[in-house]
Amino acid sequence: MSSKRIEFNGHNDAKLSARLELPNSPVRAVALMAHCFTCSKDIPAARRIASKLASFGIATLRFDFTGLGHSEGEFANTNFSSNVQDIVLAAEHLSSLDMAPQLLIGHSLGGAAIIKAAGQINSARAVVTIGAPADPSHVTHNFANHLDKINQQGSAKVTLAGREFEIQKQFIDDIKLQSLSESLTTLKRALLVLHAPLDQTVSIDNAAQLFSAAKHPKSFVTLDNADHLVSRAEDADYLAEVILAWSKRYLVLAQPQTNNAPEGVVRVSEASNKGFKQDITVDGQHQLVADEPESYGGTNQGPSPYQLVSSGLGACTTMTLRMYAQRKKWPLDHVYVDVTHNKRHIDACNECDAEALEKPIKKDIFTREITLIGNLTQAQKEQLLAIADKCPVHKTLHGQAVIETRLS
Repeated sequence: MSSKRIEFNGHNDAKLSARLELPNSPVRAVALMAHCFTCSKDIPAARRIASKLASFGIATLRFDFTGLGHSEGEFANTNFSSNVQDIVLAAEHLSSLDMAPQLLIGHSLGGAAIIKAAGQINSARAVVTIGAPADPSHVTHNFANHLDKINQQGSAKVTLAGREFEIQKQFIDDIKLQSLSESLTTLKRALLVLHAPLDQTVSIDNAAQLFSAAKHPKSFVTLDNADHLVSRAEDADYLAEVILAWSKRYLVLAQPQTNNAPEGVVRVSEASNKGFKQDITVDGQHQLVADEPESYGGTNQGPSPYQLVSSGLGACTTMTLRMYAQRKKWPLDHVYVDVTHNKRHIDACNECDAEALEKPIKKDIFTREITLIGNLTQAQKEQLLAIADKCPVHKTLHGQAVIETRLS
């Protein structure tokens, strides 16, 4: 995955700063993200979501609203309506790059703005809100103690998340006029509402209102004990996984280049000539990814080749044990196998033959640790342990396989 810094003109022609996360493989779809009130495009949750989507092939643009983060302009002169305009202009900029966004994601007030902007973005097919308010004016609770001063004097300095912002009366007047009801009923896009029940900033009842007002297709997923900013890494990772799994149902995804592998063939194709990530297609239908760790120059977006070999050995082992236990009607409730791979010097290998001992080489050692769960006798466990060696992949690895190679 690569991150590209770009700029585009916002609603008042100020240069808005953005990051476009690009996959190493060909782009399958494009997403556009809007951040929370007074936040920036670089909060951890936004970065993790963008990274996860890009790893699947969905290029993702996240940008700073006018006057925030690295974008130009005065925050004091912005409002909810200008945020909506910035979103639409971001979508237009993506379209000018031949990357019209299909997926729109908004966090908190950015979620409300995404709903409002969606009707003006023709390419949009799916909308995701994260901790979004049902009423945009909900945001004023962040500076409720200053409302009288703002209304009387025209503006006031307020401290939000440890930073000082100037809030003008025009912001209050604009946000009071905003309603999402019509935008939701006429959305005509799939909607996913994500919200944490313990959100102390925007209460969970906002999610219920959004969900009730929208028409199908719509979905709601709880974020359990996540906070409003989804600041914990594990919560942000879960959030990203949910968005990815849900959105694939509604987006028009360009097919990976390897999807035409014929039946009976495992096709491995480079995702890019700039790294080691590989797209794997099995029988023209099953998609896998292989990569190398970052320490070896890869991007760690998939298991390594040896890890895939270990996976094959482990899967074959558990399947063989399950089939044998079923045939014997033994009470094997569950089985799992931990497989590790190492290269070991021949003189440290007890199973190596005499001829091999004369060569100063290393031998591949796959270590299996089998866990059997169930009311099994010791004799049954020992028999299953012996049966593990009957696994076809075990026989292949333990024997001398022949690999025939030719140019196509």
